[in-house]
Amino acid sequence: MQQTVILNDDLKINATNLYTEDVVDFQSGKKRKTIHVDFKVTSEDYHRVATFLYKNDFDVKVPTLNLQFPAYIQKYTTSVTNLYRENQVGDYSLTLIEKGD
Repeated sequence: MQQTVILNDDLKINATNLYTEDVVDFQSGKKRKTIHVDFKVTSEDYHRVATFLYKNDFDVKVPTLNLQFPAYIQKYTTSVTNLYRENQVGDYSLTLIEKGD
């Protein structure tokens, strides 16, 4: 089941796989949320998505889970490093972690 993840009210991700968990920050001992999403990016959207992710400062919203928190990238991978070639689709995997105090 696809779920929509919204970053900064600007980028809507149709996640094909989504899970969240709480992790303990070893420095502060406080719990922080993480969210992991897998999604597709077309060659037409590649530049916009890549440029957006380089900001690395996000307000994460998942309306169906009533979830919202500020975050940055913990882990990010893609199956294709050059989506500038026409009609390609890359598989993206993105894990965001809640910002600390």
